[in-house]
Amino acid sequence: MAIKSEIKEVQGTRLTPLRKTSVFSSIREDIQSVKDRDPAARNWLEIVICYPGLHALWGYRLTHGLWTHNLKLLARWISQLMRSLTGIEIHPGATIGKRFFIDHGMGVVIGETAEIGDNVTLYHGVTLGGVSLNKGKRHPTLGNNVVVGAGAKILGAITIGDNTRVGANAVVVKPTPPNSVVVGVPGQVIERSQPRMPVSMPDLEHNRLPDTIGETLAALVKHVEQLEKRLNGEAEHGPALHHPEAGVWHGQDFSI
Repeated sequence: MAIKSEIKEVQGTRLTPLRKTSVFSSIREDIQSVKDRDPAARNWLEIVICYPGLHALWGYRLTHGLWTHNLKLLARWISQLMRSLTGIEIHPGATIGKRFFIDHGMGVVIGETAEIGDNVTLYHGVTLGGVSLNKGKRHPTLGNNVVVGAGAKILGAITIGDNTRVGANAVVVKPTPPNSVVVGVPGQVIERSQPRMPVSMPDLEHNRLPDTIGETLAALVKHVEQLEKRLNGEAEHGPALHHPEAGVWHGQDFSI
């Protein structure tokens, strides 16, 4: 009788309901993260039905659990099924943090050894790819609060620091410090003069991307103009190209 009583007591202390609560809490958090980051999201039902990024994330959670329990073939098969349904390919071996959001989603590829922190936002066409045939770490690591614009490619076992914004169509092949902006091909890293505030909201100001090459050319043209004035005794000599005005280049002989 004492043994039966102990068994009943142990069974009564199992925390299965807490696990269910944790799952539902995670689902609510995923839905809320979509609502917080997409102004087009009107209600929870629309989010659950119409957001492939959310479906891909839930599919990843299932396949990642199978992968960690060594059911790797089944995990890969389900991940390929989710790829067909959503247009988003997430390898079951990847590591993804909380409040991950893929907007639109079509064409997103996340490799096996990729690691993604909390509050990360990806847009369509993003690739977190590898550049090595080695079996070890070969995909990027994204810190917390990272935003990756549409079509950007982040390649290799590099680290993108916290609070970094990667511009659309950038190709990033070298690590970046925290609080940076990356633009261009290959990606040019611009470290912010001060941390972005507040970091609780994603950095979606994709229109505020510095033109590093253009600004360098403008400085070069200005320097050439000054040298020409000195050589010509301060006489005006119009160069073939002029530095941009309000971001617009002028000159018939100038082309990109």
